[in-house]
Amino acid sequence: MSVIKSFSVGNGDMFYIDHNSDSFTIIDCCLSEENKSRILAEISRLCSRKSIRRFISTHPDDDHIRGLEWLDDQIAIKNFYCVKNDATKDEETVSFKRYRCLRDDPDKAFYISKNCERKWMNLDGDGRGSSGIHILWPDTENFHYQRKLLLTAGRG
Repeated sequence: MSVIKSFSVGNGDMFYIDHNSDSFTIIDCCLSEENKSRILAEISRLCSRKSIRRFISTHPDDDHIRGLEWLDDQIAIKNFYCVKNDATKDEETVSFKRYRCLRDDPDKAFYISKNCERKWMNLDGDGRGSSGIHILWPDTENFHYQRKLLLTAGRG
């Protein structure tokens, strides 16, 4: 049985899925000086037993990427899933700079959208089953999504 955990991080979001396989998924990051040791120890312990590790960023607001640099330094994120974007910030935090590095890294970034497919995320491959993760958003063909993206392009 897979285990899904939501961390209590105050105003922010951070989850993981300990799949009933050799996969481990982290969704968003909201670490602070007060919680980082406890959360990073738990995540490190669990994901060290897994061959496939992925991080899914829902969006680059601070309460969803805060402390991403600590997480990346701890577990070395190799599979960074996010919506393709060119988001910028007027004042870039260390966390946003790390987000941007991961997002723009051709060897680490995988851009998600509705119904996208990826080996071991939702496709079997090389003798390994999928994690059963299916992406339902964003629907990049949706008019409202396209319009909102145009309106917010370049805004932090």
